[in-house]
Order: sequence, then structure tokens, then C-alpha cells
Amino acid sequence: MKAYTYIEKGRFELIDKLKPQILDPKDALVRITMSSICTSDLHIKHGSVHKAVPGITVGHEMVGVVEQVGPQVTKVRPGDRVAVNVETFCGECFFCRNGYVNNCTDPSGGWALGCRVDGGQTEYVRVPYADQGLSRIPDNVTDEQALFVGDVLATGFWATRISEIKEDDTVLIIGAGPTGLCALLCVMLKSPARIIVCEKSSQRQDFVRAHYPTVEVISPEECLPLMRSCERGGADVVIEVAGAEDTFQLAWQAARPNAIVTVVALYDKPQMLPLPEMYGKNLTFKTGGVDGCDCDEILSLIEQGLIDTTPLITHRYRLADIEDAYRLFENKEDNVIKVAII
Repeated sequence: MKAYTYIEKGRFELIDKLKPQILDPKDALVRITMSSICTSDLHIKHGSVHKAVPGITVGHEMVGVVEQVGPQVTKVRPGDRVAVNVETFCGECFFCRNGYVNNCTDPSGGWALGCRVDGGQTEYVRVPYADQGLSRIPDNVTDEQALFVGDVLATGFWATRISEIKEDDTVLIIGAGPTGLCALLCVMLKSPARIIVCEKSSQRQDFVRAHYPTVEVISPEECLPLMRSCERGGADVVIEVAGAEDTFQLAWQAARPNAIVTVVALYDKPQMLPLPEMYGKNLTFKTGGVDGCDCDEILSLIEQGLIDTTPLITHRYRLADIEDAYRLFENKEDNVIKVAII
């Protein structure tokens, strides 16, 4: 089968690999029906993900059909349509029991698929701990609707949940890329008093205005003056998903005193925490990778029509043309938001 593979820093290639097999009683084999490209794939390509293993099939946003299950798998069975979780987790260790599945202590725990275990930019994928990592897609939810459940939408949902948003809050989201837009959809479920999206790309600004007209859209240059004019001197909640060179600084500067700043961006370079400048702001920072333990709840919200990510799929490519798809996504050409590989 064809598999898009991390060869070395700066190079992915579409190569031939053997079809994966069940290796553990808790494994499932899934035939991929649709996958997508995540910015984290590009971080692997650029050498920013030190855990990534050369030779690994990349890709961790995917849906498919269960083809085979190990004897200890009980949640899914062959023929089920499933969303695949970005996280691999045992469900039994201290961190899993407390909902911190990103920190699962299993050797394959955390972000494994497409990083340390062969991922989904291919025809078949082996999913460890399938009872934890697979969620059945409801019959009235399409593959496209479910495509982002296991990663980018789970990230937006988790970021929103830990941000403790209240109805009278002003929420600032920095970045209107795919993760920022998914965070926006989840923040809208909380109905805060004011939602502001800060984005430098005029095309993405226009996308937000066209699809979510109740949301305020500003540029980075407009951000701090607007935040300082707020009644409480800044945003009550800041969700930073952009991961650009200066967006972490913008995030804490735009926050009011005693605000929550949630950082789910993955940076290419270390960020500085200038504590002397922050002194007295009494900020609460929440950071890290997604704890993808809400996928069933997210699928239920999609089924109810409360979340719709399908407008984010702006381009579709065949697996044979995946090189072109990655080039388009990495260079942000043709107003791309998300690319589906079908």
C-alpha cells in the first residue's frame, strides 16, 4: 500500500509499505476513507517534533471503517465507521483515569499515530488501544463532518473546556487557522458576551466574517489597543492557537489582570515568560497538548447540528497527489483552510 512517510528532516515521500497487522489483542485495523493534513505534520517535517521517528507514516486526522479487531476489543467491530483519536491511551494509568490522556504512561501513549506509530496518510492504519482511540460515527454524520473530531476539533473543544468561559466574558482567540476556527466553534457553544478573533491573514479574516458574522475580527496591530479599551482592561480569556513568533507575547499582553490564558499552539522555537513584566497581572496559564477524551461528546454535538466543521474543508486531493496537497497547505496557497485526502 502507499504511505506518506517521514524520511528525514525536511523530507516526506509517498512510498510502498506492507499492510499493517494486528499486533496486540487491543489493536484494531482501520481502512482509511478520509484523512486530513495538520500543521503538526509540518512541525515533524521541520524537525520540531523530536519524538517523531524517521520511517513513520505521517497523519493523525482520519476517519475510516474497522476491518479487523483484536480479541480484547469490545467497543467497535468490523464494519463500524469510526473517528480515530490523535491520542493513544490505555485508559487505566493515573493520568488516563483523571482525564489527562495526553500523558498516558504506556510506552505508546500520548501523540503516537503519525509520530511514533504509523499514521493515517495511507490506506490502512493499526490503532493501538482501539477501545480508547476509536469512536463510532453516528449513521447520520458523514465522514467529512467527523473528520476533525479526533484531533483539531478535539483540541478546540479541550481548549474551550479548560478555559472556564463564563457568559459575561470577552474571549479572544489568536489565530484563525484550522485549530483557531475549531476553537471558535466550541467557544460559540458557551455563548460568551463577546468573541474576538485576531488574525493577520486578510483571507482568513474574510473567512471568519463570511461564516461567523456575530464574531469580531481584528488584525494583530489592532489587538492591544482594542483590548486595553475593554471595560476590564483586556480579555477575560485568551486562547492562543497561532504559534507564531510573537503570538505568545500578544496573548498575555491582551489579557486582563487575573485572566486565563490558554496556550494550545505548538511553537517551532522556545517562548519567553517575562515574569517581571507580568508581575501583578496574576495570570493563570493553561498549556499543552490536547487531552482527546471528549470525542464521543463531540460526535453527539455534531449529530445534533451544534457543530459543523465542513466549511473548513476547502480542498480535496487523492492520496496519489498528496505531495501537491502538502505543498498547498504548507504554503497556504489558494485560500486553503483544511485539505481532505480521499
